[in-house]
Amino acid sequence: MKKMIAAALILVANGAMAEPDMDKYNKSCAVCHATGAANAPKTGDAAAWEPRMAKGMEALVASVSNGMNAMPPKGMCFDCSDEDYMALIEYMAKPAE
Repeated sequence: MKKMIAAALILVANGAMAEPDMDKYNKSCAVCHATGAANAPKTGDAAAWEPRMAKGMEALVASVSNGMNAMPPKGMCFDCSDEDYMALIEYMAKPAE
């Protein structure tokens, strides 16, 4: 039983995060994060995202919700949930393939 629980926790820790909604990414995040406009960390640039990710997901979601620097509140994704933001952040912070 303990092994099953440990295996489940490993699966969760290794990316059972929801896949991002690419329509939401393309309509909101990509405007700045695909190009680095307004000093936004580029999607796939793990080094640029590393210090941000070190703050923790809760702080990053709060930054998106409230706006930060040139990023407007909600990152222009007004129908995104916190779970959407988490999946989009994970996607953008993941090293480019």
